[in-house]
Amino acid sequence: MRRSSTLANQQQRCSRGDEDDWFRRRRHPRRRRDEEEASRMRAMTQARAAQRCAVSCSRAPAPGPARRTMRRSSTHTTSTTTTTTVSHRPHVVAHADVRPCGIAHALSDHRAVVARAASSSGATEDAGSSSSAPAAAGGFGKTAALGAMFGLWYFFNIFFNIYNKQVLKVFRFPVSCTELQFVVGSCLALFVWATGIHKRPKLTRSQLMTILPLACVHTLGNLLTNVSLGKVAVSFTHTIKAMEPFFSVALSSIFLGESSPLPVLLTLVPIVGGVALASATEASFNWAGFGAAMGSNLTFQSRNVLSKKFMTGSKGEKLDNINLFSVITMMSAVLLLPVALFTEGFQFAPAKITAMGLDPKFILSRALFAGICFHSYQQVSYMILQRVSPVTHSIGNCVKRVVVIVSSVVVFQTPVSLLNGVGTAIALSGVFAYSQVKRLTGKKKA
Repeated sequence: MRRSSTLANQQQRCSRGDEDDWFRRRRHPRRRRDEEEASRMRAMTQARAAQRCAVSCSRAPAPGPARRTMRRSSTHTTSTTTTTTVSHRPHVVAHADVRPCGIAHALSDHRAVVARAASSSGATEDAGSSSSAPAAAGGFGKTAALGAMFGLWYFFNIFFNIYNKQVLKVFRFPVSCTELQFVVGSCLALFVWATGIHKRPKLTRSQLMTILPLACVHTLGNLLTNVSLGKVAVSFTHTIKAMEPFFSVALSSIFLGESSPLPVLLTLVPIVGGVALASATEASFNWAGFGAAMGSNLTFQSRNVLSKKFMTGSKGEKLDNINLFSVITMMSAVLLLPVALFTEGFQFAPAKITAMGLDPKFILSRALFAGICFHSYQQVSYMILQRVSPVTHSIGNCVKRVVVIVSSVVVFQTPVSLLNGVGTAIALSGVFAYSQVKRLTGKKKA
């Protein structure tokens, strides 16, 4: 009973206090105006604080400092909001309201920055992974294509030597066979230009006159090679042709005035010694085949030296190696045609071949395929030269010569003595050493 009466008295006092407060406000309008003025001031202060928050948040700080500042501000704000009470002092209320606004804007801006950074880093990683994958695939594709070119180079060269030797062994007309090879090569070059596989060059009269000496030397070199293949074994011809570096150094010194360093000259010793040893022990040796192979070396290296001498000063559109070889092949076909008709006549008539006791189908098919391989292996060789350095190309050429010698020995069952094999190995080792020394001396000059 006493407790219930106490609660009733408290309720009566509260209701009387509310009525007294209402009557007090009614009797004092000045206090009401002060309260209204304070509320207006609070609203204005809050608007200014929000404006300052928007300006400060637009200047986004760095992610690291911003994160540390937010941690401090959030703890301070939590304590401020829990201890601050509503007061009639405008500046206290405004101070209590500014903190949550600034923190909210900073948090939202920081989240946006972190989200943009995460999305950009994810996009960068995706772009990096997507770009690295095609790059790796592209590098593997280029390596595979280069390996396929080397394989085709060796394939065409092996079959050219084998089929050409099979024809020249029984069909003793090297000039006619060389002319057929030039004609077939010219047809292939025209086909490549007509189909757009390779761009057709625009030649001037001065360029043709510049290329004419190269075509003459090219014609003579291929003719002498076929003469040598008809006289001696394929392995011996290619062993003699390993002396190309010797003629290259000699002719460059005579016509271009280039002096070779001592290490390059020392590598010529095993080349010359190996060829001499192989020649002295060759079972099929004869002077006509030996002289023709040496003449082939001389003419081919003269072609290389002349190409450096004449083509550097030529005017007009610059020819790449593929177009230059195609033009030289066509000019060689024109140059050798009257010589072949005058010296040997037209010997590819089936009736004439039958009269010789030979199979026309065998001779014509082998000669035609030898012509295709002749032009193809030289075109592929120039394509490889456009993708690798000259030293790498010369090393590949040395390996190609070894492959051709071994394959010809196997196909034709050529007898090879121990000294003959040692001499061939010494000569080819000297060619390899020559390529490596040229590479090292080229790096020192650079």
